[in-house]
Amino acid sequence: MIHYHGTPFTPNGDMIKSFTAKHCMVSFERPDQMQIAAEICQSVVLDNGAFSAWRQKKQYDFGGYVEWASAWVKHPCVDWCVIPDVIDGSESDNDSLMAEWPLPKHCSVPVWHMHESLDRLERLLEYPRIALGSSGQFSAVGDAKWWTRMTEAMAVICDSDGMPKSKLHGLRMLDPGVFSKLPLASADSCYVARNSGIDAAWRGPYAMAGRYSRAVLLMERIERHASSHRWNPSVIDSYQNIDLFG
Repeated sequence: MIHYHGTPFTPNGDMIKSFTAKHCMVSFERPDQMQIAAEICQSVVLDNGAFSAWRQKKQYDFGGYVEWASAWVKHPCVDWCVIPDVIDGSESDNDSLMAEWPLPKHCSVPVWHMHESLDRLERLLEYPRIALGSSGQFSAVGDAKWWTRMTEAMAVICDSDGMPKSKLHGLRMLDPGVFSKLPLASADSCYVARNSGIDAAWRGPYAMAGRYSRAVLLMERIERHASSHRWNPSVIDSYQNIDLFG
């Protein structure tokens, strides 16, 4: 499984030291460190930035993202990009954006939002990779309602042996307690970028003071865990959050 750590991560010097030889996700809403990521990371994926635009109540720049993604997917380190989506939008809204998307399927990843129908999920399996997004009443990753819906989704995604029919990416699912129970090919989050800068979370005589050191520690604790090789519904009974500060 590939662990994609989200950017931005500032200052640039600390990013270079902590993200070198790692995998990262760069958002269209914050593309300022894309050049650095392309030079130092093992691989990079491009996020469409729709969630950030939606949260900030900004009009989404579809054309700008197409231009940006079209240029960067040519770079050897960029593996794929997320097709634009409408957060909490209708299925027709998201199908319309997919119909307009000009890049080929091999480097384009559609998002199935968990509040959408299982029929749409089944249709998206024609893509070699799909992204799973927590949304609507299933926006809280890892709670009981979320696991119930994920179980329904896995019944569609996986064959009788629990093996996914397409590669799976978990959006905001870089919690080892989550991804270790799912047959994901990759997952992402901005957990490291957020938590390495919160001084209150790092206390005690052995607490690390530098953001770079904190980031390296958190990355190591996340990356020591792998995803499950197949789906087994019984794993939800043993789900527990893993304390990365412990």
